[in-house]
Amino acid sequence: MNNLTLHQLRCFDAVVNHGSFQAAADQLFRSQPTVFAAVKSLEAQVGVSLLDRSSYRVKLTDAGRSFYGHARVLLQEYGKLENHINQLTMGVEAELHVVIGDLSPLTETLNLLRRFFDASPSTRLHLHFEAISGPWERLRDGNADLIFHHIDASDPSLEYIELQNVQLIPVVAPGFLSFPVSDNILPEQMRDYVQCVIRDSATHSKPRDYYLMDGARSWTVSDQLMKKEIIVQGMGWGHMPDYLIEEDLRTQKLLSIKGLHLRGGQVRLVAARNRNIPHGPVAEKLWSYIQDQCQQAASSLN
Repeated sequence: MNNLTLHQLRCFDAVVNHGSFQAAADQLFRSQPTVFAAVKSLEAQVGVSLLDRSSYRVKLTDAGRSFYGHARVLLQEYGKLENHINQLTMGVEAELHVVIGDLSPLTETLNLLRRFFDASPSTRLHLHFEAISGPWERLRDGNADLIFHHIDASDPSLEYIELQNVQLIPVVAPGFLSFPVSDNILPEQMRDYVQCVIRDSATHSKPRDYYLMDGARSWTVSDQLMKKEIIVQGMGWGHMPDYLIEEDLRTQKLLSIKGLHLRGGQVRLVAARNRNIPHGPVAEKLWSYIQDQCQQAASSLN
């Protein structure tokens, strides 16, 4: 197992994440034969078959799953090393990767980032939009410097800045239900209606569903704006963040069905980053900037 190369591991990682040699080649800007040869060579050096090629989508074998767990850690650590070397040699980061989660208010978050990066033109901002577990996965994998999302606040590997609470309200369009809207609707009454839910964008974490009704038909979408439009058009019902539907509730374009049994929920949005890795000067400035903006917003309310 001598002379494993970074190129082999990156090709293997890309095939696992994208499900085919061609998709991996496109992502790596390599030819498909180059990626195939790299993975074949890796398997020959390891001495076991890492990929099951018997179906349309390439999958890990049992041995491949075990190997991939260790390979992914190595690639993450190498990525951190590359990032740290860039910071040492350039003085400031050439780029930052920021993830905006599906529940974050897009306009406010983008305005915050625009104001900061207007003053940091030498650092390129890579913006990613992820849903459900996607932001956490990018942060764990070392593919994000900062996320705007909700987190498990008890996780000691994360540090975070509290931003705002978001209420999640179950809503329908007028006329969607065959019975009157009230605060006493039972979950069983909603099972005959299509529920619209956000699709988890994570690629290798266990998928999660929130507020999904057991036994109900469901449609999945990639973002909250599409979900809202589907509900407005009377094609389904679902839980929406309060800031997106305030005007629709006021004008009765949407109706809340929150009540004794469909209670909705609340999440605390934060800006979060990994506590256990070094952060460059621009990332530190961005962190301080977010803290200052939050303090100013809190002071204006007092």
